[in-house]
Amino acid sequence: MEVRTYRASTMHEALAMVRHELGPDAAVLHTREVHTRRLFGWVQGPRQIEVTASAGVNVPSRLPPGNGNRFAPAPASPPPRPGRSPATVTPAPDHLPQVGTELPGEMQGQLSDLQSMVRELCRRSKGDQRRDLPEELFRLFADLLDCELSEEVARGLVERIRNEASGAELADPVLTRARIARMIEAEIHVAGPIALTPGQRRLVALVGPTGVGKTTTIAKLAANYHLRERRRVGLITVDTYRIAAVEQLRTYADIIDLPMQVVSTPREMREAVQQMGNLDLVLMDTAGRSPKDEVKIQELRAFLTEAGADEIHLVLSSVAGERALAQTADRFATVGTTALLLTKLDEATGLGNILPVLRSSRLPLSYLTNGQNVPDDIETADARRLARLILDVPTSSEDDY
Repeated sequence: MEVRTYRASTMHEALAMVRHELGPDAAVLHTREVHTRRLFGWVQGPRQIEVTASAGVNVPSRLPPGNGNRFAPAPASPPPRPGRSPATVTPAPDHLPQVGTELPGEMQGQLSDLQSMVRELCRRSKGDQRRDLPEELFRLFADLLDCELSEEVARGLVERIRNEASGAELADPVLTRARIARMIEAEIHVAGPIALTPGQRRLVALVGPTGVGKTTTIAKLAANYHLRERRRVGLITVDTYRIAAVEQLRTYADIIDLPMQVVSTPREMREAVQQMGNLDLVLMDTAGRSPKDEVKIQELRAFLTEAGADEIHLVLSSVAGERALAQTADRFATVGTTALLLTKLDEATGLGNILPVLRSSRLPLSYLTNGQNVPDDIETADARRLARLILDVPTSSEDDY
C-alpha cells in the first residue's frame, strides 16, 4: 500500500493535489494543521494543511466524484471500519477560487499573516485607543498621527495632556494644541549658529549618509559667512569617492572666491589644516557613509581626528524614516558628532519623524535647510518654529500658540 503526504496552504488545494496524483478513488487517512519553519528552523513560517492519503486502501473515497464539477460537495461516507480512525474532511467552501488561480502556498501564508497584522493594528489604533481616550483627546491623537508622529510618541503626548491639563483646557482644542506645541518645543534643543572668535580658526565638519545634501549645505554656510558676515572662510573636501562632488564644491569655491583643498589621506589632511591656519572658519565636506559600513565610519573618524574638528554636524534628511534617522544618529555617534543639521524640509510630507531622533541622540539642532538655493534656503534652527512645523501649524497662526 502506497501512502503519500501532501501539504498546501488550504484544505481545498491539498485535496486537489491528492486527486491529481492518486485519482478520485483515493482515501484520506489523516489531516492536520502544521507550521513550516524558515531560516534553518529559527523562524516560524505560515500555517499549512497536511493530508495523508492512499490509493491502495479499499474504502470509499472521501474526494468528490469526477462528474465535471471538481469541487462539488462529497457524498456522505459510511462509518469507518473498526481499527481505523480516518479524519473527517470538511468540503472546501464554495467561495474559494479555482486551484489554478490561487497563490502559491508560501505567498498565501504570508498574505494571511499580513492581513492578521493589519487587522490587529486597526484594532489597536481605533478600538483600544478610542475606548480609553475621551473624544476630544482622541481627535487630538488622530491629528498627531496625521502629522506623522508615531503612535507611541503621539500617545505619550496625549497622556501628558490628560494628566496635566484641567477639564476646561481639555474641552478647548486650541488650548490643547497649544500645550502640545509647548511640550514639543521643550524637547527641541538648539545649538545656535557657528560661533566664531576673532583671531581663532574654527574647523567645522559635516558628516552623514549619502544623498542628504552635505555639499550644498557647505556652500550655503560658506557663502553666508564670507559674503554676508565678511569672514575669511576656507573649504576642505575628503569626498574623493565622487568626482562630481569635488567639482561641485570647487565651482562654489570659485564663485565665492574661497581657498579649497582636496585631501585623500590623513597626512594630506594635516597639511591642509595647517595651510588654513590664518582663516576664521574652515568647513570640511566628507564623503557620504553608510551607517552599516563600520570600516568606512572608522576611516571617517581617523580623518576627523587628524583634522582636530571643533564641531561635527551630522546631516540628516527630514524625508528619511524614523527608524533610519535613529539608527544613523546612533552609528555616527562614534565619530564624535556634536550637533544635528536637518535638510530637505521642503520635500518632507510631515516632520513628526524627527522628534524621536532628537530625543534619542540628545544632540542640539544647528541648522535647517528647505531648498537648493545658495546661499538662501538655510536658517538657524529655532525650537518654537520647528515645533510648529512638526504640528503643521500655518505661519499666520503661530501667534495663537
